[in-house]
Amino acid sequence: MLLANEDTLTTATLDTVEHEWLDRIARDLLDVAGGRLDSPEWVAAARRAWEDAPASLRHALKEFRRDSGTGGALLLRNLPVDEDNLPPTPKAEGSVVREATVSAAVLVLVAHGLGDPGAFRAEKSGALVQNVVPVPGKEEVQGNVGSAHLTFHTENAFHRHRPDFVLLGCVRPDHERIAELRLVCSRQVLPKLGEQARAALSSAEFVTAPPPSFGATSGEVPPRAVLHGDPDDPDLCVDQAATEPVTDRAVAALAELGELFDNSFNALRLTAGDLAIVDNRVTVHGRSAFTPRYDGADRWLQRTFVFADLRRSRGHRPGDGYVLES
Repeated sequence: MLLANEDTLTTATLDTVEHEWLDRIARDLLDVAGGRLDSPEWVAAARRAWEDAPASLRHALKEFRRDSGTGGALLLRNLPVDEDNLPPTPKAEGSVVREATVSAAVLVLVAHGLGDPGAFRAEKSGALVQNVVPVPGKEEVQGNVGSAHLTFHTENAFHRHRPDFVLLGCVRPDHERIAELRLVCSRQVLPKLGEQARAALSSAEFVTAPPPSFGATSGEVPPRAVLHGDPDDPDLCVDQAATEPVTDRAVAALAELGELFDNSFNALRLTAGDLAIVDNRVTVHGRSAFTPRYDGADRWLQRTFVFADLRRSRGHRPGDGYVLES
């Protein structure tokens, strides 16, 4: 594996032997439990199979889990996706992967190098591997179905048990290859924040309500801080499209933070076989605009959420499964 540090982001590229090795492991999983990727039997098999993955890959993920670095993300390259057998890019809203494929198996394998895969019932019907594709008529939606500029956000910022890591694997790039996955880590912007803005962002002066898909809330959503935890290295939780400041100083602080986001992000133009691993605790992500053609060859990412400590959400997961029901 070739490791490279580009500015604040670490890139790890599998060599030919490692690529073929991981491809064999993924293919061996395709028929397990009838290929039912979401079944406990299949996930358990993937968890065991991860132990046979190339040692260099396992080591890179172990180190990243311990310290996600200044950029709060890791880019893995040259992962197997079985490009020769890919179907047309899906274009239906709510598109997911239920039957195991090479690319989906790789995502779940890598998830086990960071913790456990998980999902939310209200989001794409609780599938562990979800397709992120443009949907006709949804171009301007601030979400995974859109193709307009997607603002920076913590994944599921409103949720108490939001994922610790977000895996975004590229199955097929956009036609013009201009779509950028944009990433900003709290460690990049905190040294540039003014004292007043930092104080406001560290106070419970912001509200992020859940989307309608997660059901109505009972009563008002309590304000929370955008920065929380260790003041020297705080977690970051914000959604530019959904987080509302509730005080005048919070308005100014959120505007200052947004300006820093716009001036500090890392831009990744993902190609097939790239996998961006985002530390959702300290890193927000967004996307530049692109133009889909809806011709079966549009941009296609696959997404998996990872929980470093699945036990924390036990009360939300009936039967100790992998799907949070509430």
